[in-house]
Parts: sequence; C-alpha cells; structure tokens
Amino acid sequence: MNTRTLKIKGMSCGHCVRALKKELEKIGGLTVHFVERGSAKVSWNGQEIDETVLGAAVNEAGFKLED
Repeated sequence: MNTRTLKIKGMSCGHCVRALKKELEKIGGLTVHFVERGSAKVSWNGQEIDETVLGAAVNEAGFKLED
C-alpha cells in the first residue's frame, strides 16, 4: 500500500475541506483517510497514482499542491 500526506495551499474553511475531499474521492482506487485545512492523507493499492493525478484533483478543487 502506498500512503501519502499532501500539503495543500489555499484552504481556509470547512467548505474547502469538503470540496477537496469530493475531488480526491473521484480518483479510482484512492482511499481518502482524512482531509483538513492544509493537508490530506491518501493511500492506494496496486495501480500507480502519480503526482500529476493528485495535483489535478487539488487544482480542480481550487487549491495548490505544495512541493
């Protein structure tokens, strides 16, 4: 199992948390453990989910993935 904690810029409220969680949950095979202001913990088995896919979901929610 691959696990990653994402650091995210631009989140400031509960609506931000819900918006990001919704976008991350659209990624097939990804388990969202938690989303809070400024971070999210996700994991996946088998298939490779790369930084591009995660970054696209974060951007779609209106935020930026920190390096």
